[in-house]
Amino acid sequence: MKPSSNWSNPITSTIPGPWRRWQPELLILGFVSSLMSACITPSQIPSYFETLERTPSERIPIKTVLVHGQRIAYLDVGTGPPVILIHGFGGSMWQWEHQQHALSQHFRTLTLDLPGSGLSDKPDIEYLPDQMLDFCIGFMDALQIPHATLVGNSMGAGLAIGMTLTHPIRVDKLVLISGLPSQVMAKLTSRSFRQALESRAPSWLVSFGNWLFGGLVTDSVLKEIVHDHTLLTPVVIERSNQNRRRPGSIKPIMAVRNALPSWETDFAPHISSITHPTMIIWGDHDRVFPLAVGEELHNRIRGSTFVRIPKAGHMPQWERPDLVNQSVIAYIQPSP
Repeated sequence: MKPSSNWSNPITSTIPGPWRRWQPELLILGFVSSLMSACITPSQIPSYFETLERTPSERIPIKTVLVHGQRIAYLDVGTGPPVILIHGFGGSMWQWEHQQHALSQHFRTLTLDLPGSGLSDKPDIEYLPDQMLDFCIGFMDALQIPHATLVGNSMGAGLAIGMTLTHPIRVDKLVLISGLPSQVMAKLTSRSFRQALESRAPSWLVSFGNWLFGGLVTDSVLKEIVHDHTLLTPVVIERSNQNRRRPGSIKPIMAVRNALPSWETDFAPHISSITHPTMIIWGDHDRVFPLAVGEELHNRIRGSTFVRIPKAGHMPQWERPDLVNQSVIAYIQPSP
């Protein structure tokens, strides 16, 4: 899967010439939508979230709650101190499928699809960081959770950082997995994601390109995110393709992308002021933000703990769940 940064490979060479001006943007933004479920009606929300565990599949009830008039889909398993799992850019609750059983043995584990993502509603908003923080607070209030440990992956880690900076009394501990640093564009090493974030292709064109060509590169981009390619089974690839084919996800993804400058101005400069107990987890083969970016984040947050996950990419919690779960549980569990 390394060739995802090579846009002249045999997969992408099948794209007709007139479309090649937007080729990287169409493909990567189209794939990012494959990480999300689409905007579907309440009757179409499945009753259960079925994980692709390496052990037999688990069926977890999918719940919904209204937050600021928007329907938010989430999982709620286990009892004990609350832990909220927050997915990244273009993601959804599936990114945490290997955490459900392990964490729920120790904590009340809540996993939400953020507004604009997965099974949750997709309001026509700008998806600015402060709007997303309002939804997080509203979600906690609706479920009567006064404070919780926040575990965020990639851009979800940025949201967890924002919560810690703006609503410190609502956060117990912080676990940041593969992100989100300051100066994102300067530290981003994924050529395909850089091109997607820098693109100014109109949403209608990206949506059409996703419908027409998106299936061509699902495998390639997954291999840029995941280090161990043997985990990318036909079932995993097909699940991504099924999600990609559902309508309604492109516009929110592009809005989140456009809101990135607000993160840089309003939150990133204040990372060093975080005083909450913080653990940073990073895959040593992360091709989106390399290991050095995680080490820099660790140095900026005084007293933080750094955990390096071997043979893992940008989603170590999905690739090496045993190692990540063990670290998270040990860090969050209250001292006797």
